[in-house]
Amino acid sequence: MKNVFFLARSRISLALATSILLVGWHPANANVGEITVFKDPNCGCCGKWAQHMRANGFKVDEIPTRKMGEVKRQSGMPGSLGSCHTAKIGGYIVEGHVPAADVMRLLRERPTVTGISAPGMPAGSPGMEGPFPASRYEVVSFDAKGGVEIFARH
Repeated sequence: MKNVFFLARSRISLALATSILLVGWHPANANVGEITVFKDPNCGCCGKWAQHMRANGFKVDEIPTRKMGEVKRQSGMPGSLGSCHTAKIGGYIVEGHVPAADVMRLLRERPTVTGISAPGMPAGSPGMEGPFPASRYEVVSFDAKGGVEIFARH
C-alpha cells in the first residue's frame, strides 16, 4: 500500500511541477542569446525592434553609429537585401525587422548561410507596427556567394 501511495504522490508532484514550468515560462524569462544591433542613433524603429528582441528573451546590445554603410559592407551584407539596422548573433547577420521567432529558428537549425534579412522596412514587421495596414513580407537567407532563398513568409 505504501508503494501505491508513493507512486500516486510522485505522479501528482510531477504533474504539478510540469504545470508550473509550462504556465510560468515566458520567452522573456529565458536568455535566448546575445545580439549586437548596429543602428543609426536617430532611428526609432530600430529601437522598437531591439525591444521586440528583448521581449523574446534576447540580451540586446545596441550600438549607435553614423557609419551604417561601413558596418554593412564589413559584415558582407548584400545591398539589395538591406534595411535600417544590422545585427550579429551566433556568427550570423540579421538584417532589418526580422521576427524573433525567425532568429531563434536560425540559431536552432544553424544553416550554412551568412544570415537572414527582412529587406526594406515591411509594414507590420517587429518595430514597424503602426496605424497603417500590415503587409505580407518574406525573410530571406543569404550566403557569401550571392545565393538567396526564402527563409520564412509573414
